[in-house]
Amino acid sequence: MRLRLTLVYGGLFLLAGLLLLAVTSLLVSKQLPTKIALRVENVRPPQPGVGGDTTFVQRFAEDARDDALSTILTQGGIALIVVASVAIALGWLIAGLLLQPLNRITAAARRIADAPAADGRLRERIALDGPDDEIKRLADTFDLMLTRLDHAFDGQRRFIANASHELRTPLTLNRTLLEVALTPPQVAPEMRQLGDTLLAINDRHGRLIDGLLMLGRSEREPARMSYVDLADVADHVAETADTKLAEAPVLGDPILLERMVQNLVENGLRHNVPGGWVCVVTGTYGPHAFIEVGNTGPVVPPYEVEGLFEPFRRLGTERLASPGAGLGLSIVRAVARAHGGDARAVARPDGGLVVTVTLPRVADPM
Repeated sequence: MRLRLTLVYGGLFLLAGLLLLAVTSLLVSKQLPTKIALRVENVRPPQPGVGGDTTFVQRFAEDARDDALSTILTQGGIALIVVASVAIALGWLIAGLLLQPLNRITAAARRIADAPAADGRLRERIALDGPDDEIKRLADTFDLMLTRLDHAFDGQRRFIANASHELRTPLTLNRTLLEVALTPPQVAPEMRQLGDTLLAINDRHGRLIDGLLMLGRSEREPARMSYVDLADVADHVAETADTKLAEAPVLGDPILLERMVQNLVENGLRHNVPGGWVCVVTGTYGPHAFIEVGNTGPVVPPYEVEGLFEPFRRLGTERLASPGAGLGLSIVRAVARAHGGDARAVARPDGGLVVTVTLPRVADPM
């Protein structure tokens, strides 16, 4: 926009200068013939024995007129080029000063958009000073939007925390009552089977609530950051999977990163086929550290892959058959993005997925 404004200002100034130069030349050209004609008419006819020729004077006058017009156009053109260059330079500086508030708004929007967590910088405000013009009203509107988004995120977090707490209490009470009811040895087999089913449903609801709490926490920027090697976390979590672990140092919340790796491994084991394999690989490339988990699960259509990262989304009929809460990969991506990275999945042609999480790499503190 700065370049466009400068070109517009400079172009208009140059056009106005050319128009002024053309009008000046036209006016001067109309005035010169009249004055020269009067002087030629005042020349006396040649006397005998005295040299003189009105044709020579007329030719001299025409040459002088042409030289005057040429001088006006040449010198005026040079002056116009110099002044236009100065005007374009001043236009560039003035456009930069006028657009500086817009640059502040753009910089603030970019910082918020580039924040690792969705609500990491929503408390930032532009607070633009100056006259009440269009740019200040734009900045104030942007600040108002940030305020409302901040309140919306806070309300969402409070709702998830309060709802999860209120739901966890009756689940705990139900589990206690079921366990007490199933304690006597004389309980009928039908009642014991019903009680075990209700306990399983209770456990599933508990995992769902825990997953919602973890998802809400994962979407916020980590408050505690420390050095973590994804290879060590994978070595601790992936006990039953094949591993190819190389150093993958990152900076983040150890609890969230461990939950991310655990979800990756559990997702690979849960959605596997009998006799299949699960492989966990960690390492670095360029400025990134990564962890990759692949398995030999069922065939996943490529158009279904991205939807698996959405909450409560499963493949096909697994919504009913899977014991999970449907939040595993959602939590994985939320944790990755909260740490400045991302999570991607690719469907294997023979069945299964390869899920890769990339995070910013850090140097070993030792």
